[in-house]
Amino acid sequence: MAMLWKFIRVAKYSKTALSPKLKVRGIPTHSRHSSSKSVPSDFAANTPCSNTVELLGKAYPQDDYSNVTEKILSKVGKNLHNKKHHPLWLIKEQVKDHFYKQYIGRRGTPLFSVYDGLSPVVTVQQNFDSLLIPQNHVSRRKEDNYYLNRDHMLRAHTSAHQWDLIHSGLDAFLAVGDVYRRDTVDNTHYPVFHQMEGVRLFSCHELFSNIKDGEGLQLFEQGHRTAHKQECHTMEAERLVEFNLKQVLTKLMTHIFGDGLQVRWVDCYFPFTHPSFEMEINFQGEWMEVLGCGVMEQQLVNS
Repeated sequence: MAMLWKFIRVAKYSKTALSPKLKVRGIPTHSRHSSSKSVPSDFAANTPCSNTVELLGKAYPQDDYSNVTEKILSKVGKNLHNKKHHPLWLIKEQVKDHFYKQYIGRRGTPLFSVYDGLSPVVTVQQNFDSLLIPQNHVSRRKEDNYYLNRDHMLRAHTSAHQWDLIHSGLDAFLAVGDVYRRDTVDNTHYPVFHQMEGVRLFSCHELFSNIKDGEGLQLFEQGHRTAHKQECHTMEAERLVEFNLKQVLTKLMTHIFGDGLQVRWVDCYFPFTHPSFEMEINFQGEWMEVLGCGVMEQQLVNS
């Protein structure tokens, strides 16, 4: 069983110096286990001919889906979240440090591994299909995404890497990177921004070991989907995962913003989690959304 959480929009883009298991979704940070190297921005993109785009050392043939602009291509490879002392880097390091100190594995090493060098070029399958997003879902529209061609695009969220990281055998990880959406520029939107995301999978022992009489509890059942749980999860498992998820994220927000923080949880919908929540904090008298999270759809873990 698993949980997932994500800072939806950590910051606007800036040029100046962000199995039998149950899973949860959502958190960001810096990486001891980066899986790819940063590419200097001067060499990030090149268009040698009208029907091909070269990006990060690879060539992508253009077709009727290609809509990424030269201006957006020029942003790829800047990796602001990895530039030392940049505001995004500072936030990433703060979150990473918090998780490394708070969550320790059985061998005394950090429970969460961190990935901040994954390529922003992903397949459509990674960005949508692997997350159970339907073929006709509005989020796939060309008007909302930057496509290199029908098969490749600039990631619209760090969730595009979830399936691959879980498939590699990871039980707990944080991922951070630049993401791209065709947003209209205003004081809170820019086509390039950054996300930080975390995922943790739980075994039966991990979830119930500290619960009185927990040895008799189960992760799964053949039940019915309700507004509060998936059909395959027991209510006890869902409640414990939800409690853990909200506790982890509340501690993180307190670490970042300080004590006395006013927090509220809002029920919402994501195609890849159920139940799903958004966290809002009170900022200058108004409620501001800071992240989305939820219990990962078991189908994603099973796949």
